[in-house]
Amino acid sequence: MSEKIKFTDNDTKEEIEFSVIEETRVNNTNYLLVTEEMENDEEEEVAYILKDLSTAEDKEANYVIVEDDDEIEYVSKIFSELLEDIDIEK
Repeated sequence: MSEKIKFTDNDTKEEIEFSVIEETRVNNTNYLLVTEEMENDEEEEVAYILKDLSTAEDKEANYVIVEDDDEIEYVSKIFSELLEDIDIEK
């Protein structure tokens, strides 16, 4: 999967472009595993899990970065199983 999405941080209003690595649906909620474009000298990519909070009436998706440790743990295990060749560290 090589889709790119633009994410606007609600606090800073900064727009960030993420590359979507994988997506999954858990308990009727969509999640995306994404990474930012990295600088040439950085060794490891930083990944984020985004949670879709949008409703059927919304014209655009409303993603937030998952911050709850239990939710991150649970969803990252699912992504680890989907992406056997990628090591996800918390």
